[in-house]
Amino acid sequence: MKKPIVLAALALTFACKEKPKENTEEIAEEIIEVVEEPEWITLFDGTSFEGWHFYNGGEVGEPWKIEDSSMVLYPPETRPEGANYNLVTDKEFTDFVLTLEWNIAEGGNSGIFWGVNESEEYGQPYVTGPEIQVLDDERHPDAKNGTDRLAGALYDMVSPSANVVKPAGEWNAVEVMINHKTNEGYIMLNGTKIVEFPVEGPGWDALVADSKFADWEGFGAFKTGKIGLQDHGNVVSFRNIKIKEL
Repeated sequence: MKKPIVLAALALTFACKEKPKENTEEIAEEIIEVVEEPEWITLFDGTSFEGWHFYNGGEVGEPWKIEDSSMVLYPPETRPEGANYNLVTDKEFTDFVLTLEWNIAEGGNSGIFWGVNESEEYGQPYVTGPEIQVLDDERHPDAKNGTDRLAGALYDMVSPSANVVKPAGEWNAVEVMINHKTNEGYIMLNGTKIVEFPVEGPGWDALVADSKFADWEGFGAFKTGKIGLQDHGNVVSFRNIKIKEL
């Protein structure tokens, strides 16, 4: 007479259990990890040179100044032999999106580097770091040396696909992406993507081989390196410098 009672109890127990999920999408939703969007890091906040230093040198000072929330280079008319006032970040980066604004003086020339290896062996950021050209296209003679020397170009390697640069004395907004995971790089100037390129492998090697850097040991060879701002002997300003690591 006890058997029916036992069976009834077992039936009640199973009835109380949660019904197994048969919908794979429902299951997947419960195990998907939330991936946070990388955060932007401010590299220059407009008030100090914290996070920057002279290439192969110490903390930033003359001839750089901070004016109107911008870092401004006023290169001296005369300088000690071999002296340079290039700036590099304290930190190194590999895959990232970099944004900033630049303003070049009339007739001026400067540049933005990535993948810079800081070493006495190399002496200058441009020996290892590829350059995004900063130039007064209207007045600087380098603009007549080929389209891959124009403002926004991957210097001496890839020409800009459109002329969107603003004239000397005005601010230009640039965005640079370097991503070794996908082997992609690009340069945007004033909201327009004007340069695209591979960042490693045969495609990158071919760009280097067809440039003046072909025989430069170490050029473009460092996946991880510092961001650099060039002293080319002309007045230049930079502001709103941010980076997002990918």
